[in-house]
Amino acid sequence: MEQEVDRFIQAILIACDPSQVALHQQALEYLSHVQQNAHESWRLALKVFVDIDPSGQGRKYHPQARFTALRVLDEFFDNRFDRLDDDTFRSLHESILSYIQSEYVYGPAESNASFLRNKFSHTLTLFFLCTYVEQWPTFFTDLFQLIRNGDSSEAKFNRHVSLLLFHLVVEISGEVADQTLKAARTFNPVRHARDGRVRDAVRERDAALINEAVLTIVADAAERMAVLRKSGAKSAALDEAVEVADWGVRTFASYAGWIDINLTVTPTTVPLLFSLLADPSLAIRLATSAALLRIVSKGLKEPEDKLQLIKVLSLDQVVDALEAKTRAQQIERGADEDEGEESYREALGKLLNVLGLELSKLVEECAKPQVVAEAKQFLGRVLPIMLRFMADEYDDTCCTIFPLLQAVLGSYKRNKKVSPGPLDESTRSFLTSLLNVVLQKMRWDKDNDPADMDLDDVEAFEILRKDLRSFMDSVLTIEPDLVTQAIRTLVLTTLSTYRNGVPVEWHDAELAVYLVYIFGEISKSGGKGRAAFCLAPSVPKDKRKDVDYSEYPLTPHGEILLALVQSQISAYPHRAVVMQFFETVARYSDFFKIRKDCIVPTLEAMVDARGLHSSDVSVRRRTYYLFHRFIREGRNDVSSELAISLIEGIRDLLVIQVDLPTPDSPEDDLLTEAIKNPGLFDHQLYIFETVGILVSLLSKEREQQASILLSIVTPLLDVLSTNLALVKSKEDVIPIVQIHHAIMALGNIAKGFPDYPSPVPEGYSFAPLEVFRQVSRAVLVALEAMNVFKCVRDAARYAFARIIATTGSNVTDLIPPLMANLLAHFEPSELVDFMNFIGLLIHRLQKDLFDVLDELLGPLNAHITDLLSQPVTGTDDGLTHAETKRSYLGLLTSIISSEVHGVFISERNKNSLEPLLENMCRLAQDTSDPPSQKATFAFFGRAVQVWCRPDPPRVDAQQGLAGFERFVYERLVPTAFAVLSSPQFNPKDGQMLMVMLEIANFLQVVYNARKSEAHEFFVSVFLPSQGWPQQTAMEFASKLRDLDNKGFRKYFTEFVRVSRSQPS
Repeated sequence: MEQEVDRFIQAILIACDPSQVALHQQALEYLSHVQQNAHESWRLALKVFVDIDPSGQGRKYHPQARFTALRVLDEFFDNRFDRLDDDTFRSLHESILSYIQSEYVYGPAESNASFLRNKFSHTLTLFFLCTYVEQWPTFFTDLFQLIRNGDSSEAKFNRHVSLLLFHLVVEISGEVADQTLKAARTFNPVRHARDGRVRDAVRERDAALINEAVLTIVADAAERMAVLRKSGAKSAALDEAVEVADWGVRTFASYAGWIDINLTVTPTTVPLLFSLLADPSLAIRLATSAALLRIVSKGLKEPEDKLQLIKVLSLDQVVDALEAKTRAQQIERGADEDEGEESYREALGKLLNVLGLELSKLVEECAKPQVVAEAKQFLGRVLPIMLRFMADEYDDTCCTIFPLLQAVLGSYKRNKKVSPGPLDESTRSFLTSLLNVVLQKMRWDKDNDPADMDLDDVEAFEILRKDLRSFMDSVLTIEPDLVTQAIRTLVLTTLSTYRNGVPVEWHDAELAVYLVYIFGEISKSGGKGRAAFCLAPSVPKDKRKDVDYSEYPLTPHGEILLALVQSQISAYPHRAVVMQFFETVARYSDFFKIRKDCIVPTLEAMVDARGLHSSDVSVRRRTYYLFHRFIREGRNDVSSELAISLIEGIRDLLVIQVDLPTPDSPEDDLLTEAIKNPGLFDHQLYIFETVGILVSLLSKEREQQASILLSIVTPLLDVLSTNLALVKSKEDVIPIVQIHHAIMALGNIAKGFPDYPSPVPEGYSFAPLEVFRQVSRAVLVALEAMNVFKCVRDAARYAFARIIATTGSNVTDLIPPLMANLLAHFEPSELVDFMNFIGLLIHRLQKDLFDVLDELLGPLNAHITDLLSQPVTGTDDGLTHAETKRSYLGLLTSIISSEVHGVFISERNKNSLEPLLENMCRLAQDTSDPPSQKATFAFFGRAVQVWCRPDPPRVDAQQGLAGFERFVYERLVPTAFAVLSSPQFNPKDGQMLMVMLEIANFLQVVYNARKSEAHEFFVSVFLPSQGWPQQTAMEFASKLRDLDNKGFRKYFTEFVRVSRSQPS
């Protein structure tokens, strides 16, 4: 044994020494082996832990070795559910009792290694769980005999043994009754049954003794604390007494939830707990509040028992007094924060919350009127205290009562549904007080500026505001007028005060503006559009321009918005107030349609140093978007004069700003990072789009519009020409980024103009086409010179997409050179964007794109077919492959659905059509990609509509394709049924169901296109060739003919499911 002990000790020393590289792994493996074989090595571990040094002074082995020994014993005891043999039990029992006596009764209780005390408590708990029921029923009795001091010391009870008892009971409670701990463990029915037996045995044998011992020790410690405090001197004895009382109360709390309530709530315990709840020691107060919380929340079978418990405790009165006392202390401390005392208020809030929830349950769930009536009275006394906690300046304390408040408001809402009449005065008074607290808690802390706070703190406050909003919404459901009136009063009072020149704190001003911002969400009963802001009769849309809405009275929302603008709160010298103002006016653009006199002052605030010209970059960044949104939604109410004034006011902002980021690593490409993270320019694009909107409003003055637009784009064109000369290589990052940004800005200016109409209505005012042609040519020149750079190709594609949307076919002649340059240096990653771009051009230009598309289709189709035939390697490659396939199918469908579908059968492309269709058939049968299957059958359906109609030719008839119907019958229809009969096809899968429905659409399109010919084909040729009975084939063809699309899809889905479920 001694030799094995030496090996064990040596292995631990090596494992703890990082310098022992050669033997370190070997030592760890040895220790792991010892622990895994704890059924054999437990004697070794026990010896290492308990052996005394030959000198008689302390333990023989060092703390780390003894800690490891305890881990081995843990392994031996844990998950052991069978009885220990007598020799093993006797050896363990004697050694452990001897150790406790020598170390805790007469020794220092591991004072040099306190971590061993905690570890030993856990190990002894595991031993207790194994042996208490059958082998060591006197466990607690044996321990109690060691607690009382036999000497003449001041303390009646041995402190070390007392603390050991407390730690043990806390550990035992955690093992047998803590549901959180149990839930975290893998469920073991044998352990669960064993823990239940232990819990029942403790209740039956020792619960009363444990409770008496704990409370006696706590009471003794409390007496000693009083004596020692009275002497006025701080001493180690006082600290020791506080520690004992603290752990004693924690122990009481650990078992209060699972032993008989008659033991824990007695004429002796209640006064003791209440005295400790106000003890000078914070730790004791926190432990006591947790203990009382456990008692209050204990489940009792009868409602009367729960009510009686609440009466006995009178916690409402106790917490009421302590809340008032701690609040007074809080006021007295002023700015001197005491986290400990605030945590005590938080604990009191939690205690009140649980008390209120228990009362709320009685009110809601009890069927006995007397109990309900008394519970309501108690709850009525709790609610005012709850509001005081909610009003606490510390948010953590405020939030403690949220569950109770939610339960109370939920009860009020249910009662309102049952009895929709007026509220009683007490409920109305409570809700009014609640709203006052909610509104006050919605304010930011006056001493904290959101701009300087940590993001986590800002997010925490936003979450608090969201919770408070939910309570406000609940009150709104119960009594809407209370909420709207409370908000209206607070907002109008604050704004009026500010307007009259009286100082207003920034957080009060911000709250008022924020309430205006959320009022539209709160006042859900109001109308939409203009009706949300004024009480005007309904007016037809085409006549609204002639109505003077300022003559009509405002709604409450309209009132507070008008007060908001007229108060000039936008001039408040605090960023949070100004930004909330901008967020609010941008959100409610319809208000400015009924109070047009508010538009100019609002725009002045946005444009000047408060917004777009602010020295604060974060303000400018957000205001770029809000200004754009305000102009975009209110463009019809912006006059030409105002538009010109605004253009001049923001002209200085139309300067390209390049912000080069700092790469995360030397390997990062600076150009790529600069495009990916453009800094302020990303937000600046909103200004370029906005200036485009403003110029578009000058359509009645054509020459002036063209002149102003030219004056705006010329500096950007100069940026292009200047920087083109500076680019010599990829290292010239700033000039390349300048070119990219300038092209993007030009595209966004075009985006601000309305889309080119089709057809063009009479008297339509076109955008300045010549200016946009000049812009297009300049972009094309830049692209020709810089087409080796992907970022320039991307920007050119972006700009042309927006210019074409504005100019229609007026720049079609530039598309061939555009395509040539986009494809000159082409990366696979650009393919999807390029196909989407072609699809957009098809939509915008239709027949005007025919020649370009005719030339492009063949090479593009060949390239993509080759690409899709390549094997997929890796996840990213698979995603790119799938995205390319879907974009390709989308492009083909766009072509066949447009006026340029003739490119498929043009002289240049007609020989490629059949291989294209064969390739599509292969894609249609790929069950690993249902979205592409669905897209393929959608293409087939459209192709049938275009090329299969037997109607006589007309002047405007679509171009047919002779013989295509044979391909439909011989290839496409069999492909559709092959998909449905594939073993991999699962009609229960959501995506495959969509494929099946698309096939149903396709079959019906075929039938509707060829009529009787299709009927004959299905009944007499195809379905019989598939082995279908004649009657089934006739029924199927009849459904195909007679049902509408929705009806046939439903029939077809069920038909396929039934067919697949039958044995073949």
